Amino acid sequence: MLAWLAAGAVTVAAALFGQTARAPRRRRRSPAARIGLFLSLSGPWLVLLGAVAAGALTGRWLIAAAAEAAGVAVVALTGLLLRPH
Repeated sequence: MLAWLAAGAVTVAAALFGQTARAPRRRRRSPAARIGLFLSLSGPWLVLLGAVAAGALTGRWLIAAAAEAAGVAVVALTGLLLRPH
């Protein structure tokens, strides 16, 4: 249970951090910037859903929680690199 609470905290922190990637409206974005914005805003939640599904299918909840925390970090950093502002 503690591992999933930590994974949830990582997800919420990454989602809040991703809110800083929002750009002003009326500005053309490159395809990479659009992908980065999507990853920054939606990526952490999609990784969480995937980890819950993987935990339910395999029964290995602790491994799924650890993979979720690592996956959220990778998604957040990728979003930051593609959309740094």
